[in-house]
Amino acid sequence: MPSLATFLALAAPLMVYGAPVRRAANSTDLLVLKFADVLENFESQFYQQALQKFQSSDFTSAGFVDAQVPIQQFTAIQSDEASHATVLETTIQSLGDSPIQGCQFNFGSALNDVPTMAATARVVENLGVGAYLGAAHLISDPVLLTAAGSILTVEARHQTILNVLNNGVSIPQAFDIALLPNEVLAVASAFISGCDTGIQANQPLTITNTGSVGPGTTLTFSSPAINGSTDGLFCQMLVGGMPTSITFPIDQCVVPDGIEGPVGLFITSDMQPLNNNVRDRANQAVVAGPAMAFIDTQKQLLGQLALANGGSNGSSSGDASTSTTTITPAQATSIIQSAASASATDGAASASATDSAAAPSGTDSSSGASATQGAVSVDAGNGAAAPSSTDSAAAPAESDNTVVAAPGTRNLQTGTTANGAITVNGWVDPSQQGQQSSN
Repeated sequence: MPSLATFLALAAPLMVYGAPVRRAANSTDLLVLKFADVLENFESQFYQQALQKFQSSDFTSAGFVDAQVPIQQFTAIQSDEASHATVLETTIQSLGDSPIQGCQFNFGSALNDVPTMAATARVVENLGVGAYLGAAHLISDPVLLTAAGSILTVEARHQTILNVLNNGVSIPQAFDIALLPNEVLAVASAFISGCDTGIQANQPLTITNTGSVGPGTTLTFSSPAINGSTDGLFCQMLVGGMPTSITFPIDQCVVPDGIEGPVGLFITSDMQPLNNNVRDRANQAVVAGPAMAFIDTQKQLLGQLALANGGSNGSSSGDASTSTTTITPAQATSIIQSAASASATDGAASASATDSAAAPSGTDSSSGASATQGAVSVDAGNGAAAPSSTDSAAAPAESDNTVVAAPGTRNLQTGTTANGAITVNGWVDPSQQGQQSSN
């Protein structure tokens, strides 16, 4: 049975022109289509090689909750990129030209492991969005422009997925960054060889910082175009939605507050900001770049659906780790006792306070059967213990609505402790198949 890609290929001339009539195409339009085809093959090959190399265990080891989450997304994206390439090639041929031949794609260390692959995929998809957006003004045929726009919107969806799979903000900015073809090749040409795209690439630029990059980070760079002294060179940060880039001397290139998501970084020979409008962007002063950086200062709940504990698949965060664990009443009592003991030791000024802190250990062994059948869900930040009231007075007659402030025969207290280190979400009785008893 013919695949969808086959039907799309057969329909490509109709999709572009609305009728099976060959029309002469503008040479610039053809160049844009041929360049887009190289990029689509570049993207398709990247995902194909990644899916061939990595196993399900590689994805779970990288922190994904379920390996099928990234695998399904990467498979779908690869299929989209292959379909884009098929349609572009058929369209180019229908216009009387031929696609660029002989391109080889070598991703090398970008496929060393799943975290590196996922981070590279994020760059790849941002390049795809930037490439279509930045080439729009070069296309003179409105029908071709609309067809290219229909690909751009799908690339933007891919970009959102890759943001989530890298534990970034799904839609970090209201506007994307447009990149000219020579700027796209400054990044992509490192992986492409054996063919001539007809476009002179900017000199590549590499960010040499190790670890995460965020507000306050001073960025450092390397490039074949930077030799010896960096006097007179400037760092330009291009952010979606801003009219121009943010300019710093190269040795004072500090990420400012307020940036979220992708940033295009350039090195220029003067301090004139680069225009975010690609039509008017002055490239004569560009020494190297762009390099793409991602500033991830916020974490979204959406990331927790893909990554264990909402963590990243390789990047670090300064946030304190928080986990939710189901434990037995005996374990809960032990935690609360330890916390109470520590609190009493720190704050006790009399023997009565010490006696009060020690009392729970005497009542622990007398815990009733109804309490030992349950389980409690506890949030513990950094494993810290929290102070708790340990009044050892006789507990009142119990019911399922009784709240017991101290460890005893049945403790149904919920909420956050005084110092916020422990939060009791509620009690669960396994004999009731997980039904929660709460206040």
